[in-house]
This record gives sequence, C-alpha cells and structure tokens, in this order.
Amino acid sequence: MMKKMPTHCGDDTCSACVVAGDYIFLAHHGGGQDVEDIVHQTRAALESMARTLSAVGATLDDVVQLNYYVKRASDFRRGADVFREYFRSGAPARTTVVTEFVGPACLCQIDGIAYKPGDGEE
Repeated sequence: MMKKMPTHCGDDTCSACVVAGDYIFLAHHGGGQDVEDIVHQTRAALESMARTLSAVGATLDDVVQLNYYVKRASDFRRGADVFREYFRSGAPARTTVVTEFVGPACLCQIDGIAYKPGDGEE
C-alpha cells in the first residue's frame, strides 16, 4: 500500500509525506520564519512534522531517521538541543547539513523517515 498526503507547504509538487507499507517518508518541514531564531524555527519544524505524522496515525516517537538542514553552522548546537524536548525516549538517527534555502528567512528544515508497523488492515 502507498498513500501520498497532500502538500503541507503550498507546493503541489511535494507531498507532506508518503506512506509506503510500514514506512512514512516525510518531506521537508519548517516554520516559524516570522522569527529569526533557530530554536523557534526548529520547534516549529518539529511541530509541523508532528502534525503530518498525526494525520497518518503516527507520532514523533515513530521517527527513525532525520535530516536537519541549517542555514548557519553556528546555529547547529542551539537548534539540535531542541530535539531533546521532542524525542524524550531516545533520539532518531540524524544527519545535519549546512545549506541555503529558497526562502531567505528560513533558518532550518527537517525531513525524515518514520516506521509504524500496520495492523494488517488496508
């Protein structure tokens, strides 16, 4: 079974996530770009990701791997520390990449993979 969820960012060329069997592939999530603060934007990105996961019956606890994209390497530690607030039962595997973004106010984005075993029903 494969299910593509509607866009979460206003771009109809990008699904918010794709559920393929027991795996959930999460597109880039961001937010909070009204405030130029990595902590604020990281929280907003994780909240957005949590909403997408909730729409397919999963939670952040189901996330097994994340990519954390930051605009400034100097923001990494402050932003990464936010993950402790959202992954209290253990952090998923993570890669961090420093990059530019299309939106000039964007300081970070997060994408990843979650694993949610189904109950055998379709």
